[in-house]
Amino acid sequence: MKPNACLTGTALVGLALTASAADPPALHFRAVEIDSKIEIGYAVTVADVDGDRKPDILVVDKKQIVWYRNPGWEKFVIAENLTELDNVCLAAADINGDGKAEIAVGAGWNPGDTINSGAVFYLVPPPDRTQKWTSVQLPHEPTVHRMRWMRTRAGKYDLVVVPLHGRGNKGGEGTGVRILRYKMPEDPQGPWATEVVSDSLHMTHNLDITAWTQPGTEEMLVAAKEGVFRLVNEAGAWKSWPLARVGEGGFAGAGEVRDGKLPGGRRFLATVEPMHGHQLVVYTEPTNRAPQALWSRQVLDSSFKEGHALACGDLLGKGSDQIVVGWRGKDAEGKVGIKLFTPGDSEGKQWSQSTLDDNGMACEDLCLVDLNGDGRLDVVASGRATKNVKVYFNETPQEAVRR
Repeated sequence: MKPNACLTGTALVGLALTASAADPPALHFRAVEIDSKIEIGYAVTVADVDGDRKPDILVVDKKQIVWYRNPGWEKFVIAENLTELDNVCLAAADINGDGKAEIAVGAGWNPGDTINSGAVFYLVPPPDRTQKWTSVQLPHEPTVHRMRWMRTRAGKYDLVVVPLHGRGNKGGEGTGVRILRYKMPEDPQGPWATEVVSDSLHMTHNLDITAWTQPGTEEMLVAAKEGVFRLVNEAGAWKSWPLARVGEGGFAGAGEVRDGKLPGGRRFLATVEPMHGHQLVVYTEPTNRAPQALWSRQVLDSSFKEGHALACGDLLGKGSDQIVVGWRGKDAEGKVGIKLFTPGDSEGKQWSQSTLDDNGMACEDLCLVDLNGDGRLDVVASGRATKNVKVYFNETPQEAVRR
């Protein structure tokens, strides 16, 4: 990508090995700060907003929903001041096949108010998507916190919304969280039908959409106070079982969860534990694939503070996945940042650790995407205390990736 006047700063980031394992290839990421004046940056995602076949960056800030147009990263406000309280989450994807993203937003953020807080909006675009969008308010549960579009067996997309607390809860105790699935009507400004996916968990901080069994299967992972749970829709009914459970092997609740594949294809889960915690933990799929079998737990890192961002993907072109994790509080060295972990064996017992950002990103959220079409996954992150949005362009030499 050519440098542009809209970019607020660039730097080369060399990743250094800091843990014992098979040496990963020499990695090179180029850090580009595309915004240095956000307020919080609750969530960041990527989708093609304007239909030019280039992924754009979207950020949920305190009072604004904004997007940055690829490749110049010009900033446009989609919506602002949706509620008196903060925005907190969004879902963006092309769900109707027209090449342009549909966007939903969660707002009204107040985790201390488990009765009256929360809001969910679908945003209707104008003909010129650089202008303000119209908001359509949908029904909601209190403490709306995370949302994702999920593809159904019929090939359509529903919106899944996960609150943090159950209605009327205090301290994570009381009524279970009502995870809702929303079905978009033909006219998105009309009434949306909802169904309860689950109502038994507490402090459900994040989710990941998966497709482990067969294409079109509706399933997800949820990180909760009680454990990490897999939810699958079978014959119209949602079933749930734990992959990691509180009290087993040191598990004390999870805040983030993502799934990936080890060398050889075995699945793993990456979590941040506990919620807003200090540990990066990996769970490996048991050889016994019975639904009730718990996965093996291994702590990879216990050094960061307020872990709040997690992604898994093949940044190195190895045919298996790496873990990218970010934290927003100052650790024992007084630093915030992002790290990358690479598996060194097919059982997930050996991992190498690298530093992607050293004290320049108080990471609230991150995601992985190939922004410039070079076949490499890049990293996009938003920083809370650092008040910035950064892209880490993956410029690892191809010959090193294939080695």
